[in-house]
Order: sequence, then C-alpha cells, then structure tokens
Amino acid sequence: MAKSPKKTAKNQTENTAENTAAEKDNQTRQPRQVMVHAQYVKDLSFENPNAVSAHLEKTETPQVEIGVQVNGDKINDHQYEVRLHITAKANTSEKPLFLVDLTYAGIVSAPDATPEEVNPLLMIEGPRLLFPFARAIVSNMTRDGGFMPLNLQPVDFVAVYRHSLEMQRKAAEDATKQ
Repeated sequence: MAKSPKKTAKNQTENTAENTAAEKDNQTRQPRQVMVHAQYVKDLSFENPNAVSAHLEKTETPQVEIGVQVNGDKINDHQYEVRLHITAKANTSEKPLFLVDLTYAGIVSAPDATPEEVNPLLMIEGPRLLFPFARAIVSNMTRDGGFMPLNLQPVDFVAVYRHSLEMQRKAAEDATKQ
C-alpha cells in the first residue's frame, strides 16, 4: 500500500498558490453574457404569387432555397441592434410558390465583454438567441399562406460569422487592387 506524502507547510503553500492561479484563470475564462433588451420584427414579407393554382393543381415537391444573413449597428456605447435576415423561396420547375423575407432584430449588449470580444460575441450569440423566434415566424407564415410549415434547421452562426469575415477580407483585397 502506498503512503500519501506528509502534508507540510510548503505543500499547503504550493497548493494555495495553485488554487489561487486556477481561480484567476477561471475568472478570465468565464463565458461572456449577451443580454437581449428587446426583440422585434423589423421587416416582414410573404408573397404567394400563384396562390390559386398552387392550391388547386397537384404540383411536384418544391425546391426551397434559404438564405441567412446577420448584420448589426451600434446604438450607443453599450447597446447594439443585431438583425437576422432570413429569406426562403419555394419553386417548382413551372412556377414560384412562395417567397418569405424576414428581418428579425434585437437590441443587445455584452456588459462584461472586452472591445475585442464584442463583435464576435454579438454577431454569433445575438442571432443564436433571436433565431428560434424568427424560425417560428417563418413556420407560421408559410402555414398561414396555405403551405406546409417551413421548419428551418438550426444555423451554425459561427460559420456565418466566419463567412462574413472572409467576404469582408476579400472585398478589402479587391478594393486595394483597384
């Protein structure tokens, strides 16, 4: 049987120093909080251009294209408006069935975030918090338009943010080339 080392003042001091360092490390790594102060529909459109024929004629399964964009603006020193823009188009080979265009927005803040953390935090976590509400609006709108509810799949807002950064970087490179 192995014996445990004797506790000495030196071991206790080392353990206390390690614990203090670990506590400080945990404090610096704590997740930042995003607060949603308000959320609202900023713009909403549903077009059903062939309503009569779409409901009377038997049609093939539609092809649905979905687009998601995230934008934001600073309101004041601590609050930002984050906008989640969702588009959905359903078409058959013959004609368009419906078009959904929704901009759902929220006023958000990140009180404990550093300036370097604010943009990614708000542009990833902000839309992640708004998305379930926007998703419900799209589902209800398509159902109320006479179609099966369009249930949007979860969105990887980290990938959306990275794609946006890449597009901004490419645009900046193209601007410097001209």
